[in-house]
Amino acid sequence: MDVTTLDARGLTCPLPVLKARKALQSLPPGGRLRVLVTDPGAVGDFRALCEAGGHTMLGMIEADKVYTFDLQKSAG
Repeated sequence: MDVTTLDARGLTCPLPVLKARKALQSLPPGGRLRVLVTDPGAVGDFRALCEAGGHTMLGMIEADKVYTFDLQKSAG
């Protein structure tokens, strides 16, 4: 399955989460979104986004102060 990438590096909260929410809306159910973020405060925000929207966080890694979130849009 294709993965859509959203580069939100350099943006501060709440912008990365707002942009991710908008990107998820444009994906089909089960679609995947990878988000690159530099704001460490986004970690909790992305967990909350997934819980509120029923989305799945497939993974999160941090390397060189860049957080990469792999999300899957809810099926329905």
